[in-house]
Amino acid sequence: MNKAIKEVRGNDTHDLEVQLGELRKEQFQLRFRGAEQGARPSRQREIRRTIARILTVIGERKQAAVKNTSS
Repeated sequence: MNKAIKEVRGNDTHDLEVQLGELRKEQFQLRFRGAEQGARPSRQREIRRTIARILTVIGERKQAAVKNTSS
């Protein structure tokens, strides 16, 4: 398994939601700064992928919780 996804899975859901908010704010700021200055596309890509990892882990946890409560 990828080191990045292991790192995300090591955090609890509340921490992931906080981190998700921070990354979305940074992503928003980079979009405007990128239009004005030469923003680093590699950082934008890294943020986008980290957001996707976080959303994946949160979704997996919600699915597992629903599955456990219905059984």
